Amino acid sequence: MAGGRRGLVAPQNTFLENIVRRSNDTNFVLGNAQIVDWPIVYSNDGFCKLSGYHRAEVMQKSSTCSFMYGELTDKEMSEKVRQTFENYEMNSFEILMYKKNRMPVWFFVKIAPIRNEQDKVVLFLCTFSDITAFKQPIEDDSSKGWGKFARLTRALTSSRGVLQQLAPAVHKGENVHKHSRLAEVLQLGSDILPQYKQETPKTPPHIILHYCLFKTTWDWVILILTFYTAIMVPYNVSFKTKQNNVTWLVVDSIVDVIFLVDIVLNFHTTFVGPAGEVISDPKLIRMNYGISSLFSSLKVVRLLRLGRVARKLDHYIEYGAAVLVLLVCVFGLAAHWLACIWYSIGDYEVIDEDTNSVRMDSWLFLLGETVGTPYRFNASGSGRWEGGPSKDSVYITSLYFTMTSLTSIGFGNIAPNTDGEKIFAVAMMMIGCK
Repeated sequence: MAGGRRGLVAPQNTFLENIVRRSNDTNFVLGNAQIVDWPIVYSNDGFCKLSGYHRAEVMQKSSTCSFMYGELTDKEMSEKVRQTFENYEMNSFEILMYKKNRMPVWFFVKIAPIRNEQDKVVLFLCTFSDITAFKQPIEDDSSKGWGKFARLTRALTSSRGVLQQLAPAVHKGENVHKHSRLAEVLQLGSDILPQYKQETPKTPPHIILHYCLFKTTWDWVILILTFYTAIMVPYNVSFKTKQNNVTWLVVDSIVDVIFLVDIVLNFHTTFVGPAGEVISDPKLIRMNYGISSLFSSLKVVRLLRLGRVARKLDHYIEYGAAVLVLLVCVFGLAAHWLACIWYSIGDYEVIDEDTNSVRMDSWLFLLGETVGTPYRFNASGSGRWEGGPSKDSVYITSLYFTMTSLTSIGFGNIAPNTDGEKIFAVAMMMIGCK
């Protein structure tokens, strides 16, 4: 399941947003209940500080936190933890685990399944409390100074039921905070854990949700047009196809207008904040997209949008076939760009405008002789060199040469002869060997 790897990229769930925003004093992780071994999809700063692990280090590890087990961890207790996950139960445990620096710590762990509207468990919420101080023997040197208070504490914490009462409780009265219900949820001390409900965040009327159907479809259209730009801009520049072609001018103008509309839409589209929340404030949105978006309307700079293509396709890199297709596309695009440069070099060198002569060692001249469309001097008309191979034949041949060079095959039927061609061929071979 691809969604598990990506984590909470865009939480459309107010329950999760509230947990992320209001859990500064709680140590917790969220696990995906629909994937084998229940991988962690989110861990807050409190858990990272408590365990010593960075967030990136715990992502995709099992939410049972078995990576924190050690030689003194009770195997029977760890098995009970695993059974709790397998049975989708709510439970709590006292278990000895190890921080990243391998220091043993006693944790009081609470596990609760989170269900969606179909009563299907989709997430596990696991909270952690450090109870090492209450588990150390009274006679240890590290416990000196506790005195009677230590004995009393140890007596109280011998009962799990009493230990649960040490967690913050919700007091009834007039000064109850609005998020007290959430505090109860995070402590998992009652049956009020809400369902995992998909709820649309409240946004201003002119703001578009970044995950809505319209924006998703629009993004794919932009990605397709970005590929079109990445292919056609170098081709049109090298082969000069737009000079007398009205069709290309019209199509490119339409693409320009669509990209300008995309800039406007970006300034009215939500985005995911650093804490995983959906940002819908127009001022923050404008700051996020910034002035740099205006430069993407330029024809050549539009190629920078390929970064967005890479980010979009990154969601599918877990699939072997998707990785293979992506690599083939990248190779083809690189070969296409190099083919355009290869033709430009040949077109620049084949005819010397100053002396009005043709270079017979140029690959374009040799190609024209091979395919039966040679360059010829029009002495009775323009007095210049004309003819040569067609643009279709030239492009296919250029792409053929760059692909054979990048793959280090080199059949030799198309070979560099001039200094410029040889320098470029060397550069391609260096790229191909990486």
